[in-house]
Amino acid sequence: MTGAAAGEGAGTTESAGTEPAARAAAESHTDGLTSAEVAERIAAGQVNVTHTPTSRSLGDIVRENVFTFFNGILTVCFIAVLLLGDLRDGFFYGVVVFNALIGIVQELRAKRALDKLAVLAAPETAVQRDGAVTIIRPEEVVLGDLVIARPGDQITADAEVVTTTALFMDESLLTGESDPVAKAVGDRLMSGSLVQSGTAEARVVAVGADSYASKLTAEIRRHSLVHSELRAATNRILVYLSWILVPLIIIILFGRIATYGGFAALADPNDQSWRQALIDAVASVVGIIPEGLVLLTSLAFGVAAIALSRQKVLVQELAAVEVLARVDVLCLDKTGTLTTGTIRFHGLEQLPGGVAADLDPCRVALAALSIDDAGNATSRALANHFDLGGAVVEDRLAFSSFRAFSAVRLRHAPAVPARDGDSAAGAGAAAAAPDPGLSTWLLGAPERLLTGHPEALAAAHEIASSGRRTLVLSQCDLEPARLVDEPELVREATPRCFVILEETLRPEAADTLAYFATEGVRVIIVSGDNPHTVASIARQLNLGDTAVDASTLPDDDALAAALETTDVFGRVAPEQKRQLVKLLQGQGHSVAMTGDGVNDAMAIKDADLGIAMGNATPATRAVSRLVLLDSRFDRMPEVLMLGRRVIANVERVSNLFLSKTVYGIVLALFTAIFAWEFPFLPRQLTLVSVLAIGVPSFVLALAPNRRRYRAGVLPRVLKFSVPTGLIAATACLAAYAPMRDRLPQVEAKSLATIALFMVSLWIVSVLARPLSRPRVLLVVSMCVAFVLAYLLPFTQSFFVLTVTSPGWLLYVITIGALGALGIEIYYRIAKRRGLVQDRE
Repeated sequence: MTGAAAGEGAGTTESAGTEPAARAAAESHTDGLTSAEVAERIAAGQVNVTHTPTSRSLGDIVRENVFTFFNGILTVCFIAVLLLGDLRDGFFYGVVVFNALIGIVQELRAKRALDKLAVLAAPETAVQRDGAVTIIRPEEVVLGDLVIARPGDQITADAEVVTTTALFMDESLLTGESDPVAKAVGDRLMSGSLVQSGTAEARVVAVGADSYASKLTAEIRRHSLVHSELRAATNRILVYLSWILVPLIIIILFGRIATYGGFAALADPNDQSWRQALIDAVASVVGIIPEGLVLLTSLAFGVAAIALSRQKVLVQELAAVEVLARVDVLCLDKTGTLTTGTIRFHGLEQLPGGVAADLDPCRVALAALSIDDAGNATSRALANHFDLGGAVVEDRLAFSSFRAFSAVRLRHAPAVPARDGDSAAGAGAAAAAPDPGLSTWLLGAPERLLTGHPEALAAAHEIASSGRRTLVLSQCDLEPARLVDEPELVREATPRCFVILEETLRPEAADTLAYFATEGVRVIIVSGDNPHTVASIARQLNLGDTAVDASTLPDDDALAAALETTDVFGRVAPEQKRQLVKLLQGQGHSVAMTGDGVNDAMAIKDADLGIAMGNATPATRAVSRLVLLDSRFDRMPEVLMLGRRVIANVERVSNLFLSKTVYGIVLALFTAIFAWEFPFLPRQLTLVSVLAIGVPSFVLALAPNRRRYRAGVLPRVLKFSVPTGLIAATACLAAYAPMRDRLPQVEAKSLATIALFMVSLWIVSVLARPLSRPRVLLVVSMCVAFVLAYLLPFTQSFFVLTVTSPGWLLYVITIGALGALGIEIYYRIAKRRGLVQDRE
């Protein structure tokens, strides 16, 4: 901040002009708290300690995996079997317990992985303590701390402005208002707001539970849930089932009572047929509920999150993994995304025409610009290259994307010594001392500071076309505050020299962008840099030869027209980035936005998927869905592939579970209406569910799958699962109908189970295509396990599997084969209609 600069100048000169600056520094109390004062406040509990979970708590995980609507129904069924039936018919409850345990363990693994990474992405706060700038965690801030607000920072505790230089805050996360809010001395900075431009020193006035952030933590960090088509489809399925399940259970109960003698039998203490009615009712309900669907959806997300955590990718919301697979437009900021983000000082160059200028005053000004505590990457690149000498910083104006320049007001020393061997000043340049009075120096974009200097602007563009960043250093006598109030006065500044900076292109950028191109993802570069510099980078990445200067686009219509013809934009203002995202979304695109600067934060927030680099500002990380902690852009293809795996595989296993639900509903309704015994025992249905649905779906949900995303998951699932479920139900009824009066119920149910398994296993075989060797092995192993269940004495007894009639066995195998043929025919029809995936 200015106090640091003033203090440095005051200690290196005896000029009388330093006294006002020294008094101002003393009066602003920029030393902050002492270590003793901090310790007193910590002891008094005046610390900014708030609970900000980075993931769900253990209690939330247990509740969401155990206390569900379907688990409640199955628990009632299990208790009924436990009290009144055969405990072996409660075998289905083992699947419920197993599912819950898998879900809890997997989510805890994901929670630990995400929590570890969240520590690396945690925000920081700069404070003045003991006269020095200290970087601390937000929870270490104490009441009365002097916080330094810098561009890109997120305010973590309510504070009152003590000093400021053109501070503008973005309070959109709190109020929804996107326009920046100017702050003056005495104004309050609300925790959760973002520093858009300018700097300030602010005294903390509320911490912990008293601060605004503690009341709106959820809204600030999770301002909106990312739209997940899988989550929406799964929730809609569960809602539909919840609506029909209660009346369906009532119908089932009345149907079972009617089948086993009616209400008169219930009143007869010697008639125990009601026990069989209860078992049939339980079997009917168990056959309907897709108990593993939610588990496998969350399991797929969790496994993807853990895999990404190993790649140093922090998933701040699990469904974000899915969203990238849906993205068809990827907007990239240049600096820090396509380039390494490390900016190096290359040198100073004279302006074209005229006599060579004395660059020593320029070096002093650049020294002052580089020592700003709240400086950006440019000021950091200039650090240690220049000496402030005896000059004193009187005031400064932080860089803003809206102004496109930063400024510093200096009181120069009486003389600035020439540097030996200074070749940049030119052979004829004199080492004359500058004006000992005040002057303001501006560092910014050539388009902003070279208005009225076409020759110099053309020279700047020529330098920028080589890929180097070109800034202009100008001088004027105006106070920085006037440049904020009257920005047109910047024309009065006199250009002094070019400041040349260099960036390094990420070595993996070209291959990563080529991958997205082959996958049908449009890549758009949106940068605030000079269009010529951006175009140079784009040429190296084969993204185009020219860049559109967004500062010349007067309105949204012009921006929309430019989007039709180009993918490379320079001089893009923050609000234009947001508007570009909205325009693309309005055209039906799913948009991802990456970046690292505060000027990217709001566009990242508005995008379908916001991705922040690990070195991004706290504001940018706070609103992103994914954080690339090591700032490696080449992690993105892995995220894309995992997202595609999640979407394609969850759609695949949803077909399995819903086919079961459909045939369960049909069988329950048919047997209830026509007063038939239910064709299966609960344990027999569990056997089929485990071998033909549970185990295969678990394997398929985690299998590799790179199929491109297609919209309409729920309609496709319903159009496949309803017909296949009806085919399976028809096969079961056709197999069971002639046997129910000709064979004992034990054998009839055993044979009907074979028909159901054959059809169910064929559903697995068509959904597992293309059939690789491991998948063929999966289908064959499930078939072998089912046959062994009929052959081994223990499983025969446990599942009540009795087959004594070869003729009836041949009959049900024939019916099962016909059912499988029906599934195969419908699969081929569905494949032609695009309802199922036939490649990966």
